[in-house]
Amino acid sequence: MFVGHYAAAIAAKAVEPRAPLWTYALAAQLVDVAWGGLVIAGVERLSHDPSLPGSALVLEHMPYTHSLPAAVLWSVGAAAAVRVLLRLPVAAAVMVGAVVFSHWLLDLLVHRPDLALWFGGPKVGLALWNYPVPEQAVEIGLIALAAAAWGWRRGVEGQGWRAPVLFLAFLVALQIVAMLLPAEGSAVSTGLSAIGAYLAVTLAAVFADRPGRVRAP
Repeated sequence: MFVGHYAAAIAAKAVEPRAPLWTYALAAQLVDVAWGGLVIAGVERLSHDPSLPGSALVLEHMPYTHSLPAAVLWSVGAAAAVRVLLRLPVAAAVMVGAVVFSHWLLDLLVHRPDLALWFGGPKVGLALWNYPVPEQAVEIGLIALAAAAWGWRRGVEGQGWRAPVLFLAFLVALQIVAMLLPAEGSAVSTGLSAIGAYLAVTLAAVFADRPGRVRAP
């Protein structure tokens, strides 16, 4: 799961628009931003197996980011942070936390069994990664549905439709690039690439969130 995670961010923006889109975009991948940093530091571990169908990632050890307790803690921490630092309304802060937790739920759908139910506990994953075409269809489908909801919300508020369309196109382009990149590289390069991609989407979300008023007929 890559761009599919952003479906939660876009849907959250449609439901609770008082939080900036960039906070939702960052929340959707906050767990993986932390994962990238811990992989670079050698605290969490991965390897690559190009023979695997779908994703070549073998996620060997990531209890501090992708275990269920860790996901809960990251979610609560993110909600508290945006409430205090950005002074978001309680409902918006809770929605940010929910988007953070959605990452674990979506990973459960696609990951092979590498998500620990508790620290040191059994690992789960429904392994949709093993079926690349359906997995890609699910990701793009989720994004399209969420973008439609966001576009509707912007229309109700008298805002333009270009931002949702361009943001969606950017996400689809990123997904295509990710599919075409070779399934290899060091853990450090993987971590750096992941963080760079997530921050690029966060920056794009800043521009996509501009009102863009609809012209009067």
